[in-house]
Amino acid sequence: VSTMNQKITSGRGEEASRMKNETLGESGCLGEAKRLQVIRVAYVIAAIDLTLLFMQFGVIPYLAKSLGLDSVGFGYLQTIFGVLQLMGGYIFGRFADQFGARAALILSCASASVFFLLMSLSTSIPLLFLSRLPTVFMHGMPGAQKVITDMTTPSQRADALGKTGLCFGMGIIAGSAMGGVLSTKFGIYAPLYVGLAGSLINTLIAMVWIPSQTKPKSDHHVTERSTSQSGSLFSIREVLRLMKFPGVMEVFIVKVSAGFPIGLFMIMFSIISMDFFGLEAVESGYLMSYFGVLQMVVQGLVVGKLANHCTEMTLLRLSVFVFAGVGLGMALMRTVWHYCIIAVPLVFAFSMLATITDSILTKAVPSSDTGAMLGICASVQPLTRTVGPTIGGVLYKQFGVSSFGYLQLMVNLVLFVYLWKSKIRLGETKS
Repeated sequence: VSTMNQKITSGRGEEASRMKNETLGESGCLGEAKRLQVIRVAYVIAAIDLTLLFMQFGVIPYLAKSLGLDSVGFGYLQTIFGVLQLMGGYIFGRFADQFGARAALILSCASASVFFLLMSLSTSIPLLFLSRLPTVFMHGMPGAQKVITDMTTPSQRADALGKTGLCFGMGIIAGSAMGGVLSTKFGIYAPLYVGLAGSLINTLIAMVWIPSQTKPKSDHHVTERSTSQSGSLFSIREVLRLMKFPGVMEVFIVKVSAGFPIGLFMIMFSIISMDFFGLEAVESGYLMSYFGVLQMVVQGLVVGKLANHCTEMTLLRLSVFVFAGVGLGMALMRTVWHYCIIAVPLVFAFSMLATITDSILTKAVPSSDTGAMLGICASVQPLTRTVGPTIGGVLYKQFGVSSFGYLQLMVNLVLFVYLWKSKIRLGETKS
């Protein structure tokens, strides 16, 4: 009887344990479903934000011209935009670390709403310059990347961040098309009203669908302790602290240097497309749409698969090597059809470099500093836009289009030899 009672008790215990494990499994599945839902919402917010951004890129030159702003004044307007984005990138990242990715996304979307409102009210040049001020906090893509970084494990990060390229491609195609159609049919201010409505919708989506805390619970106490060490949103000491983590400085230098020559070329592309390729405005729009499609295909289908089968350092070396080949092709190209062929490896190298370096850098710093690291990475493009027009103008005027290709080739060959010879020590501080 005693033995039978022990067996019954043991059986009941096993049954209870099995039911408990099933319950935990179900809750884990629910947690996984919620996590994937939040990541998809972040993609949607990024896609809408980029669509609105590219839409205003196409409208702003015509608006500035209608207000009587000359080419020099328009250059100042673009420089102010680049400087504000450069200053705001790191501040936005620190804000995300201290107050959460949801608060940062809401701040970005609300800033975009103010930006489009001021643009729609711009009936004079001073108001047009004033509308640039909210752009200091307009960082929809880094905000979405912060959500994705918090909601993914280190092994999933490169694939998840790579899919943001789909949002970028959709933004280029939809934004460019919408800006042209709306301004033609309904006037120059119509895209700005649409931008205002879209930004308000993005704000509501972030408030409703993004949870207040996106970091894992195990990291929450670490985050509070780390961010309390420095309450300031902008601190050079904090930037230097992040750069001291193993491998961070080396990878960041590669990120900036490898993409800088092609950044100069893209800044001058509007002039090159007219003078060198002889394209009309409509043909330039078709070319930008072609780039958007390539971006979507490469980042949606290629980057993630390679990230699952190759190490990140291997992919970093591959992107730099392909960039060197792209430089050689750019130095030899003569027609727009040559450029369309070169665009395939160009988009691949550009997408791979951006995704892999972001993944490496966010994994090399503590989870409480991923927002600041993403903010620093997001400042690379505004830095290029700020100093690029002057350097790119001199190169194009003195040495022609081929100079961009030779610069791209030399810089990336040096970087490839450096990455091949050196052993960059990367320390993953994530749990």
